[in-house]
Amino acid sequence: MAKGPPTFSAKDQLFNARSLGDLADEYDATLSGFDRAGFLEASLSGIPDRSLMACLDWFAECLEPYLASDFPTMADQLEAALPPRLDPTLRDDDFGRFIHAVPGVLAVRHGLEAHPERALDLIHAATQRFSMEFYIRPFVNRWPDVTLARLRDWAGDGNYHVRRLVSEGTRPRLPWARKVDLTPDQTLPLLDRLHGDGTRFVTRSVANHLNDIAKFDPDAVLDRLEAWEASGAQNAREHQWMQRHAMRTLIKTGHPRTLDMLGFARDVPVAVTVDIETPQVMRGDGLAFTVTVTGKRSVPVLIDYRIRFARPGGRWVEKVFKLKVGTVTAGSPLVIRKVHKLKADATTFVLHPGAHGLVVQVNGVDRTEARFDVI
Repeated sequence: MAKGPPTFSAKDQLFNARSLGDLADEYDATLSGFDRAGFLEASLSGIPDRSLMACLDWFAECLEPYLASDFPTMADQLEAALPPRLDPTLRDDDFGRFIHAVPGVLAVRHGLEAHPERALDLIHAATQRFSMEFYIRPFVNRWPDVTLARLRDWAGDGNYHVRRLVSEGTRPRLPWARKVDLTPDQTLPLLDRLHGDGTRFVTRSVANHLNDIAKFDPDAVLDRLEAWEASGAQNAREHQWMQRHAMRTLIKTGHPRTLDMLGFARDVPVAVTVDIETPQVMRGDGLAFTVTVTGKRSVPVLIDYRIRFARPGGRWVEKVFKLKVGTVTAGSPLVIRKVHKLKADATTFVLHPGAHGLVVQVNGVDRTEARFDVI
């Protein structure tokens, strides 16, 4: 049987002979006695048996023998080897290269306890090459007063990567990251200074931060959004984008105040039907269905659907998906056809055979549902 093309993970693409060679070149140009070939051989040898984040710890470990043992001197060496700053003329999607997380690893490992101020200086410099959102968090927890003072200062920094770090590094539920011991009362004043930023990289982080808070304190988020809109610090279009992005979890759950703020009445006078075109779906194929919404007058509607995935033992797991934002007009039904791919090879969610459910909600209220079988 012929073999398919090889597959590559994110780790393979991020960490390889070329990227580690670039990192080795940077240190070879600045560190006296640096063994480029030895560093490259050691760092590459540790990749296969480690996770992506563990690889970064390993690269730092491979570099340590060539660095000074006292942290202030080490920090000077790390800063000297940093590549040029990320392009300051860009406004979004310029995350940097993962290989440049190494200074953050070492700032935590060697600077957290004895040299927090110097370590924060290093993080400030390093985040302009690669986001230090994972590495600022230990300082937030260990030295909250010192670190929050820095973050308040950085909220006005001239480099947008530094400003983004203020929001991203303090997010309550940052993916992959350790928890931070901060309350919304401590972080929302930072966002007050950032929500009017002219860079989408920053405002997206602010919206994601609010979405994290919305999962446990919705009113705090909605109050802030209303206050920011009234302040006029951000242009109306960008504020509207931020608002929807920050509210996305609340919208999915049909949070009443959220939908009211967006102009979607929960008691909207519409009729909803759903037609399942594929009542039996094989794993890997698509669930095809059509939703029809009719009304006697013009009304705005936000239409989502939930799939009730069957789990062993008669349990369910539900996931919400966006379908349509539009307007229903008298005599003109809104008809939406959708094919939802039921992935058979997803690594994070396993499909199980059996009866599943499809629920259609309009403006946060369940309106109709149907059943289909996964085989």
